Amino acid sequence: MKIETKCLHEGYHPKNTEPRVVPIVQSTTYVYDSTNDIADVFNDPTKSLIYSRFENPTVMAVEEKIAALEGGVAAMATSSGQAASLCSILNLCSAGDSFISTGTIYGGTVNLFAVTLKKLGIECIFVDADASEEEIQKAFKPNTKAVFGETLANPALSVLDIEKFAKLAHQNNVPLIVDNTFPTPILCRPIEHGADIVVHSTSKYMDGHAVQVGGVIIDSGNFDWTNGKFPEFTEPDESYHGTVYTKDYGKLAYIVKARMQLMRDFGCYPSANSAFLLNLGLETLAVRMKQYCENAMKVAEYLEASDKVVSVNYPGLKSNKYYDLAKKYMPDGCSGVITFTIKGGKENAVKFMDSLNLASNVVHVADIRTCVLHPASSTHRQLTDEQLKAAGIDGGMIRFSCGLENIDDIIEDIAQALEKI
Repeated sequence: MKIETKCLHEGYHPKNTEPRVVPIVQSTTYVYDSTNDIADVFNDPTKSLIYSRFENPTVMAVEEKIAALEGGVAAMATSSGQAASLCSILNLCSAGDSFISTGTIYGGTVNLFAVTLKKLGIECIFVDADASEEEIQKAFKPNTKAVFGETLANPALSVLDIEKFAKLAHQNNVPLIVDNTFPTPILCRPIEHGADIVVHSTSKYMDGHAVQVGGVIIDSGNFDWTNGKFPEFTEPDESYHGTVYTKDYGKLAYIVKARMQLMRDFGCYPSANSAFLLNLGLETLAVRMKQYCENAMKVAEYLEASDKVVSVNYPGLKSNKYYDLAKKYMPDGCSGVITFTIKGGKENAVKFMDSLNLASNVVHVADIRTCVLHPASSTHRQLTDEQLKAAGIDGGMIRFSCGLENIDDIIEDIAQALEKI
């Protein structure tokens, strides 16, 4: 099936007389015929359902659909994008380990990596995504267990050279984890370019309607966990009756380990109702992404022509430094998110935003409705000046997320707000 068809038909396949739409299984608990049946499921959790802290039929349908969209072997949904990023790292790193991340990533993830994981004894080494392979190689240590980056950084909108980072990661026998939230698998499928693990904040375009928070981790099934760097995959897990994940689950080793260790202990699994709503968003994802991209390109071109705008950052513009990488990895468009810098810095940026009528000032992005945010004073306000600079954030920068309104209405709203400054 083509990806537009997968959005509608993957994950749930109703049989004769069964519901046409994915049912909401609103239950924490599953019934078994015998004590031995329960024991069998605990011996092999892939045989059936244990408890809704691990898995739920409604959520599983969505996991299967997203895995199919990304081209992975399996997926694990989480209660938020932050939980997905956290679990993707903790599934590989323990106290005393390190991992590498590009600096131009979401501010909340910077804090998670640089502050919270540091408290757990895990070091994050930040690198410039645009640096040479030789320079990035210097960041690797014997205890490095992974490399992390965002396909399209939030809000810097830098484009990750996935193949470059996959090459470096694999040369050092570690996996590449890519956050693919903004492009979604409609615009980019990182696994096809060498990524091993993909994460998403499903709260954004996948949901699209700002009705539920969620995340997901997708495993490509391609990484060799038996290369000697990951003994937790190849040696018995004493916390789970001696299971050897690579031996017992093969290509599913990463996701099964994440589910039976991290999800078991953290319980950051989404509700059935949240998964049901997410699935409704996924069904229209391919149609929506096309329109987001069209609207964003027209807005970017309009802003680029304004004498009140210092700069416009949208990889779809030919003037953008990431234009060539965008064409390589996202040939069908670069999502609906634009960042631009207003003349006059923060004061004028705030005045512009407060003058908008159609667009909403919200702590969100990638919605069906147009919305704006001032990253330096909101999502990234916890960062130091150095971290803000590394993330590509200026005081006059505005993150503008084009919705699905008529493009003439969006531009008219921008025009009247620009006139106020």
